[in-house]
Amino acid sequence: MSLLRSANMLARFINRNQLVLQCMATRTVHSETQQSSESTNDREYPRFPGAKAAFVGKPTVSLPQSVKTIPIYRVMNADGVIDDPEQDPKLSRETVHKMFRDMVLLNTMDKILYESQRQGRISFYMTNYGEEASHIGSAAALSPEDWVFGQYREAGVLVWRGYTISDFVNQCYGNREDEGKGRQMPVHYGSKKLNFVTISSPLGTQIPQAVGAAYAFKQQPNNDRCVITYFGEGAASEGDAHAAFNFAATLDCPVILFCRNNGFAISTPSKEQYRGDGIAGRAAGYGIAALRVDGTDVFAVYNATKVAREYTLKHNKPIVLEAMAYRISHHSTSDDSTAYRPAEELEVWNTIEYPVTKLKNYMKRRHWFDEKEESLHVKAIRQQVLAQINQSEKIPKPDWREVFQDVYHEMLPHLKDQMKQMEEHVEKFKEHYPVKDFKN
Repeated sequence: MSLLRSANMLARFINRNQLVLQCMATRTVHSETQQSSESTNDREYPRFPGAKAAFVGKPTVSLPQSVKTIPIYRVMNADGVIDDPEQDPKLSRETVHKMFRDMVLLNTMDKILYESQRQGRISFYMTNYGEEASHIGSAAALSPEDWVFGQYREAGVLVWRGYTISDFVNQCYGNREDEGKGRQMPVHYGSKKLNFVTISSPLGTQIPQAVGAAYAFKQQPNNDRCVITYFGEGAASEGDAHAAFNFAATLDCPVILFCRNNGFAISTPSKEQYRGDGIAGRAAGYGIAALRVDGTDVFAVYNATKVAREYTLKHNKPIVLEAMAYRISHHSTSDDSTAYRPAEELEVWNTIEYPVTKLKNYMKRRHWFDEKEESLHVKAIRQQVLAQINQSEKIPKPDWREVFQDVYHEMLPHLKDQMKQMEEHVEKFKEHYPVKDFKN
């Protein structure tokens, strides 16, 4: 028995060791396979923290022309025909009429206020010719609760949201009825009730501000608001724009970075401003989604902005939306665009490619347009704008003391001293100041 037991024990020992050896061999093979796999993965994708890309055996220069350009999304052609019926936003007759009439209101008001500046009645003005579709199309696709950070050529967004002719004219004349209390240049609009942040003169400053606001929205539970910020391709060259793009991407902010690429940064054509694929082409470098649209096509802008808004809210991420357009007017009343572009080029964009004409053609095809009715509408707007100018000119300027009073919730002692000194000075030399033009 003792010998048999010893034999059995020896057999179990041998079997156990064979199993151990088999397991060790299996682990060794698995380990070698895993190492081989990891080695292969390491060769394909290095573990550098800065970027993930494949290894190659030869130095490869990535040329810009080898990168596919971002296409331009279009719905309606110059004749008002929708190329793809599936892309028809199927807006009601009332909505399309509002789009068209808001564009006409904007144009009519622009012409009169531009001439008002030329007559010396206001100090400055900027028109919106050629970019009406990007204003109205985007505004119609947003929620009224979404915040807007404009540059200085987005008056159509305010028109859509309900900013009145008296609001526009009073701001340009800087009287006491101006919500900004006469402290801003003309066309630097703002409206708290319409969620439109006041425009400021420094170029590009609104872009990082918009990203910050979007980040604040993101922190709120069940947020359903996004932020849209408008800027030109010239402003996109500012440092603020690059900083904003990077913050928007790294902080995952629900913001639409809406670039109005109208071809000219004052007098500098886009071909002299940048060499890349417009502004939307920069998005990938920051890790941002991008969409490019025909900015003269109000339906394309509407659809694209809806897609952009849904994307930002669903993913809590930014998107660059570039509207390709052409600035028909001078940059401002301080500019003469005939010095840097030919009249023949301007004529094409002012007729065939004009946003208002395209929408008008669409409405005619649907039998939604009445020439006589529209003529009466334009005449009525013109009369309203002229009457408001006549009224706004007579309204006094805000009380100049508000420069001191309306800064802090409670006026600080040094401001009270300064205001008293100013009152004494004005009283002593009042014949040199237009005191009668200011509210008492």
